[in-house]
Amino acid sequence: MDFELSPAERAFRDEVRSWLTANRPAWADGDSDAEDAGDQHWLERRVAWQRQLHEAGYIGLNWPKEYGGRGATLMEQLIFSQEMVEARAPDPINVIGLGMGGPVIIHHGTEEQKRRYLDRILSADEIWCQAFSEPNAGSDLSALQTRAVDAGDHYLVTGQKVWTTLAHVSRWCLLLARERQEANPRAGLTYLIVDMKTPGIEVRPLVQITGEAEFNEVFFNETPVPKSQILGEPGRGWDVAITTLLHERGTLGAALASRVAITARELVDFVQASGQGGDRLLRQKVAQHYIESRILQLNGYRAVTQIMKNGIPGPEGSIMKLFFSELNQRMQETAIDMMGPAGMVTNGDRWQYGFLRSRANTIEAGTSEVLRNILAERVLGLPRSR
Repeated sequence: MDFELSPAERAFRDEVRSWLTANRPAWADGDSDAEDAGDQHWLERRVAWQRQLHEAGYIGLNWPKEYGGRGATLMEQLIFSQEMVEARAPDPINVIGLGMGGPVIIHHGTEEQKRRYLDRILSADEIWCQAFSEPNAGSDLSALQTRAVDAGDHYLVTGQKVWTTLAHVSRWCLLLARERQEANPRAGLTYLIVDMKTPGIEVRPLVQITGEAEFNEVFFNETPVPKSQILGEPGRGWDVAITTLLHERGTLGAALASRVAITARELVDFVQASGQGGDRLLRQKVAQHYIESRILQLNGYRAVTQIMKNGIPGPEGSIMKLFFSELNQRMQETAIDMMGPAGMVTNGDRWQYGFLRSRANTIEAGTSEVLRNILAERVLGLPRSR
C-alpha cells in the first residue's frame, strides 16, 4: 500500500497548512478546551470561526457542489481534518450538523430538505444536535421509548433524551422516536427533524465532571412535528439512524487517529520534561501507548479505503472509535500517575482536564460494549448474543 500523498494532495495540504498558520484564531492558544459551552462569548467566537472556514472553502469540503460543498475528494477532507488537529485549531461549532446532519440529509433527504438545511449547516447559521440516547435506552438504542403519535398532518412527540450535545444552542434536532410498537424493536421507528423552538421542548444542561455543560437532557411534551419533517420513510427510521451512526464513527476516525498521535507525542515530551525517563516500567508503558497510536492510524487508512470503495463508512469505523476511547483513557491515566499526589489537585492542568474529559470517551458516540457487539456481529460475522 502506498501511504504517500499525490502531488495534488501535497499541494492541497500545503495550502491548508499555510492558511491555518495565517488564520488560526489567537484565542485558541488559551485554555479553550475547558471553556464553558454555555457561555454566549464562547458560542459567538466559535460560530465566527466556522464562518471564516466556510468563506475560505474548507467547510463541507467533500459535499456536492450543488449543496454548497467544494466537491473535494475524501482524501482532501481527511487531509484538512488532520491539519486542523496538528495546528491545534478549534473545531467548527456545528460538529453534529457537519458530521451527521448534513451527510444523512444528503443521503436520505428530499430535494426540498436539502435546499432548506444544508447551506445553513455549512455557514453555522443554524446549529444542530442529535437526540438518540435515552436514560433507559442508551446502549440499546432500539429500546427507546420516546413516542411519535400520529395526529394527521403532524406527530405529537413525547419523551426524554439525554447526552444531547449542544442542544442548548441548537436550532434543529435529529430525533429518533417510536411511531409503532412492533415485534422487532428496530421496526416502527421514525426519524424526524425537529425545530428546537417548537413549544413543548425543555432543555436542561448537564454539568460534567470537568465543570462544563456541553451535554443536555431534552424533554418533549406533546411537541408537534409536521410530517414534512420526516427523514426517510415513516416507520423506517432505524435505517436512517444507522446511516447517521456510520457517518458519526466513520468520519471521526481520521481525526481521532490524529488526536491520539498528538497525545502520544505530548506524553513522551511530558516524561522527558519530568525527568522520569529513566523509569524502565514507565518507558515501556509510554512506548506501548506510542505503538498503539500508530496502530490506530494504520487502521484509519483501512477504514478510509473502505469508504473510497463503497462511498459510505462501514462498521469498521467502530474499531477506530473503540480503540481511541480506551487508548486515550490509558494515556491520560499514565500522565496523572506520573504527577503523583499532585495529580489529584484540580488546578487547570492540561493533563488533569484531559483525564476528566476522557471519562466520557467510552460512553459518547457508542459505549465500548455496544461497539464490541457491532464488531463481533457485523465485522467478524459472529452470532448475535441474544
